[in-house]
Amino acid sequence: MGLTASVLAIDAGNSKTDVAVVAADGEVLGTARGGGFRPPVVGVETAVDALADTVTRAYRAAGVTAATHVSACLANADLPVEEEQLAAALHARAWGTSVDVRNDTFAILRAGVAEPRGVAVVCGAGINCVGMRPDGRTARFPALGRLSGDWGGGWGLAEEAIWHAARAEDGRGDATTLAHTLPAHFGLPTMYSLIESLHLEDIEPGRRHELAPVLFGTAADGDRIARGIVDRLAQEVVTMAVVALTRLELLEEETPVLLGGGVLAAGHDQLDDGVRELLAARAPKAVPQVVRARPVLGAALLGLDRLGARAGVHDRVRAHFESPSPSGD
Repeated sequence: MGLTASVLAIDAGNSKTDVAVVAADGEVLGTARGGGFRPPVVGVETAVDALADTVTRAYRAAGVTAATHVSACLANADLPVEEEQLAAALHARAWGTSVDVRNDTFAILRAGVAEPRGVAVVCGAGINCVGMRPDGRTARFPALGRLSGDWGGGWGLAEEAIWHAARAEDGRGDATTLAHTLPAHFGLPTMYSLIESLHLEDIEPGRRHELAPVLFGTAADGDRIARGIVDRLAQEVVTMAVVALTRLELLEEETPVLLGGGVLAAGHDQLDDGVRELLAARAPKAVPQVVRARPVLGAALLGLDRLGARAGVHDRVRAHFESPSPSGD
């Protein structure tokens, strides 16, 4: 009969997966990293198969074969029905006695707060927002892109920049230096050549997201159109946060608003200043802070919350992941 850990924590994003095995006293027994988790592309079973390799390596490193509880924060678990399907698939693997599946945005939120209370807005490839209270109440959005009313994220920003630059070059829109900076990123002379290369896939479609940092650089140099796009993103971030705070009846209380994901954690001055100024005007008691801790920490803390672990156990896990060079990673 194999040894059992307390929590198997899984943070599975579109580009990478982190797994941690945690003992009842908060010691991190083992970790592993794997590839992205994309069930909409490959199917649920194939995606979970890929998780299995990472989990197996983490268990092997920890010297255990199972956990009391599996706390999985997964990309593309955007609707409750998707969480249920993924929870069933994980439960069938017998990695733990109980299984909770949440959207991966909850991991970033929990990683940034001392208790399960606050709101997180994550802007990476896409944009999402969740909130939670210690009593179990949550606030969330479908986060399915334009279909569910979203605007923003690295992909969306790149598309918006391309749209404005294309119209600037052919005369349908206002002038913007994006018409030069975007194609120049790929060593091309014009927007026409960039559009052709993207359409014919001479440039791999997955590289479009590289244009989001170009947009921010162009905005920092003072381009009016680029700055307008960044300002709109700040509005979207704050709108999502304020709606979540309102739903959870936290608008009138001092409440953490965590900002995470590649775009919000990158340190873009215009975006950072815009978010803070708008939050101060619309939610004066909100306390914004950027989360740079690895989200698998949040998945582990959520698992310990579920098991009713004492505060000192949480502190030990946090110390592991927030130290400069966590052992075993």
